[in-house]
Amino acid sequence: MSKAALLKIDNLTCIRDDRVLFEHLSLSLYSGQMLIVEGQNGSGKTSLLRILTGLKMADEGHIFWHQNAIAEHNSDYHERVTYVGHHDGVKRDLTCLENLRLVQAMGNPSTVDPDNALEQVNLYRYGNTLVSNLSAGQRRRLALARLIVTEADLWILDEPYTSLDKVSMALFQSIFEAHLKRGGIIVMTSHHDIEMPTVNLIRLDLSA
Repeated sequence: MSKAALLKIDNLTCIRDDRVLFEHLSLSLYSGQMLIVEGQNGSGKTSLLRILTGLKMADEGHIFWHQNAIAEHNSDYHERVTYVGHHDGVKRDLTCLENLRLVQAMGNPSTVDPDNALEQVNLYRYGNTLVSNLSAGQRRRLALARLIVTEADLWILDEPYTSLDKVSMALFQSIFEAHLKRGGIIVMTSHHDIEMPTVNLIRLDLSA
């Protein structure tokens, strides 16, 4: 484990509609660690993830990546982050391959070919299929395939197991474990009971 935190959250506060979702939140994540954000609906789980991605501003506090404030090094930070939200975020009027090629063109592409990525998530024979013709589970697997076709140290995932069957959940759990073993970190929410004995896993309950 790295001696210095890759991601540091310092005194973070989030207020929505005059209600404090969380305040004075501080924690550090190191290479190979996974943070599971838990809590009741409305406790601020998705808000925290959106703050970490830069899609939402915190009301107070700072976020540091490699000891640099992301507010001052925004572009460098975003090159190292891949975010998959609660909604799939895939374009339904494009094919599976076209979606992954677009993700690579707009981001920091990995060395993994989109065809190979589709094979890894059991969608290879759907490469030329329009996303509008896929099932909910297939669309979710395609959304998560962006983790494979982009190069990022930090994965931020909002309910990644939504619409996945047990086989697909196990598949992506192995992908998550491999990412952590390479030294990456993961921040995710999930209503599923996550048990990963080989992973340095931290839990944060925003309802507490």
